[in-house]
Amino acid sequence: MTQQAIVAAAGLFVLACNAAPPPGPEAACASACESRAKQCGERQCARGCNFVIDRLAENEGDRVLACVAAASAGGTCDDRTWARCATRIGAHADGGPPAPPPPKDFEDE
Repeated sequence: MTQQAIVAAAGLFVLACNAAPPPGPEAACASACESRAKQCGERQCARGCNFVIDRLAENEGDRVLACVAAASAGGTCDDRTWARCATRIGAHADGGPPAPPPPKDFEDE
């Protein structure tokens, strides 16, 4: 009987390891990416959606996907494309605050 329990537990473990992750913003993004950005493959969409997870949390996923779809029409769907699209939307579109002034030199005083 214990041998059957071990086999059953091992079978459940194997099935649990192969289970798909629960649906969430990344899964929805990847699905939308595959249908909207035709040049992006399944792996590229999954990687890109994981790459821009912060924008998905900010509800900017549609705008990122629109940018990626437009950029991928040229044949690219790499990390640079996703990063460029993620930085050109929402509160991040202006490039952020200006750089601080250079430090004063001791000779300036």
